[in-house]
Amino acid sequence: MADEMAMLVADVYELAGLLRRSGEAIAAREGQTQARWQFLSVISDDGLTVPQAARRLGVTRQAVQRVANELVDDLLVELASNPDHRTSPLCRLTGDGRRILARINKIAEVENRRLTQAVGAEVLKATDRGVRSVTSALRGQW
Repeated sequence: MADEMAMLVADVYELAGLLRRSGEAIAAREGQTQARWQFLSVISDDGLTVPQAARRLGVTRQAVQRVANELVDDLLVELASNPDHRTSPLCRLTGDGRRILARINKIAEVENRRLTQAVGAEVLKATDRGVRSVTSALRGQW
């Protein structure tokens, strides 16, 4: 049993690395990085503060702040007043930010369809169920 778990961990890390490289390649087609794409995506609905975005992305606030600052400088994100916290503004997409995000997401849709055809939808569904089960079991540990 331990061998199966060790193998799964190794395979998941390998898959995560490949997905990061794929994400970088997809985002680069629009002059962005995966980190910038993830941030644009996570704030796309209602806007979030940097600490909220960091929690959702599972990364440090400092890393998200750096990306947010770059995107503000590039006019893809704007800072809006936050009625819930005077010193922590909401990050929101600008019109250009929405357009860039939409174009990146279109590229990702094409790649996702290609991968689904290559692997098969049933394999992906079963894998997702398995990953969610392991994730749920791990969450119960802490």
